[in-house]
Amino acid sequence: MVPAAVTAADINRTILAVWRIEQPRLITGLSRMLRDVSLAEDLTQEALVAALEHWPVTGVPEKPGAWLMATAKRRAFDHLRHNRMLARKHDVIARDLAQEQEAMPDLDAALDDDIGDELLRLIFTACHPRLSREARAALALKMICGLTTEEIARAFLQPEPTIAQRIVRAKRTLSESGLGYETPRGEELSERLASVLEVVYLIFNEGYTAARGDEWLRPQLCNEALRMGRVLVGVAPQEPEAHGLLGLMELNASRTAARTDEAGDPVLLMDQNRARWDQLQIRRGLKALDRARELGGAGGFYALQAAIVACHAAAGTPGETDWRHIAGLYAELAALVRSPVIELNRAVAVGMADGPQAALAIVDRLADEPALKSYHLLPSVRGDLLQKLGHFEEARAAFEVAAELAGNARERALLRRRAAEMANVSR
Repeated sequence: MVPAAVTAADINRTILAVWRIEQPRLITGLSRMLRDVSLAEDLTQEALVAALEHWPVTGVPEKPGAWLMATAKRRAFDHLRHNRMLARKHDVIARDLAQEQEAMPDLDAALDDDIGDELLRLIFTACHPRLSREARAALALKMICGLTTEEIARAFLQPEPTIAQRIVRAKRTLSESGLGYETPRGEELSERLASVLEVVYLIFNEGYTAARGDEWLRPQLCNEALRMGRVLVGVAPQEPEAHGLLGLMELNASRTAARTDEAGDPVLLMDQNRARWDQLQIRRGLKALDRARELGGAGGFYALQAAIVACHAAAGTPGETDWRHIAGLYAELAALVRSPVIELNRAVAVGMADGPQAALAIVDRLADEPALKSYHLLPSVRGDLLQKLGHFEEARAAFEVAAELAGNARERALLRRRAAEMANVSR
């Protein structure tokens, strides 16, 4: 039974926290068993519903992950028992269920394939060429990596309904075409690599700066993305962008300890204690970046971003940062991929190199970009530039707009503090 002091809301929060951690393992384990990714996802959702029904009454089990897996396996058993087309698998699943009723599957054991990592293998499966590039990434992020539709929409700067429809269509395509759980090999694996790199990149980004919730960082997502990035350079050792992505993630992750204060509030780049940056991780990141360059990938999407972060890593103090070089790298990136977010980042670098007025001209040109209408960093950057120009009242208004748009509680609080500071200065 649940202790009297524990409320239903506490239990629900616990369930959702456990779910975020266990969902990828549940889907990978069931997909391996059923050879059907969509069905595996449906059964994991059923296990979540079961937990929401039972745990508020019985309490959270000692091994919640094992409970969820056992529940999902029972649903799988029931499904197979009632589906004559899959009767051949019935005995296999029944034996497996009996043997593993209370145990999680060994997801760390290498498989007899070219990937050798269960979660990464499933991402390759979801990134099927029959799906559009956007659909592949959205499907993998939703079904396999446990990101919410809202978080995925934020990553793509797309409306939530658009992403939801994209995921539904992708699942339908996989289901109707009979494209089940499979391990791509050789050329097929290479065809999917770009999409897989994008998925890992987006997982890391969500962990690095969480779109929603009370915490600014989600270290578990960053660590999982880093782990998969290290596997990927072994899967595709001659692919420069795999090394570029790993370099980018290692270099960004090197700043983790300095990115929040003791209370968990954000510390902006220019205010960070650089003595807390992880020098070993910086060296690993630079090594990966060098390898990407050796393979001819210096101008790649991930390598260029890694080069930008490397400029910050090379600066012992904020004043030593080569902002002009960073602005040039952003210009190369913008020429490679048209993105208003890249242009906004370029504006920040231009502002540091050539002054806030030059940057403000770039930011104002981005004001009508549809993708940035709800993007809180646009008014945030604008507020910072207006503050440097001494336009404190306009800066206050910009920070207030940014705070309203920010989905993360920590970031929203930071922006409101900056707005309050501007109000005090302008009096």
